[in-house]
Amino acid sequence: MVIIDLMTLLMGVTMGFLAFLVIGGVSGASAWIFYPGRSSGSKPVKLLFAGFLGFIAAAASAYLGQYAGFFQSGQMLEWLSAIFASCLVGCIFTAIAK
Repeated sequence: MVIIDLMTLLMGVTMGFLAFLVIGGVSGASAWIFYPGRSSGSKPVKLLFAGFLGFIAAAASAYLGQYAGFFQSGQMLEWLSAIFASCLVGCIFTAIAK
């Protein structure tokens, strides 16, 4: 933990808007693409919506975890929680929408 905090202090490694967008968008879109089952035609709007929901879930999990005091910005647990939350929300949306 001390090493990660030191890296954050020295290098300024924090998760920003772009990191949430990439993590959430990629995991939401991949959940839509790789989730088993047939989709009802090619719907790019649903694919984009899955990516957007992944982005919102990644940002929300990171901010809620910081608010609750589980981690600070840039720590590995923040990245893991953002990835897990965006994958979970992407899979739930895909299961409902497909």
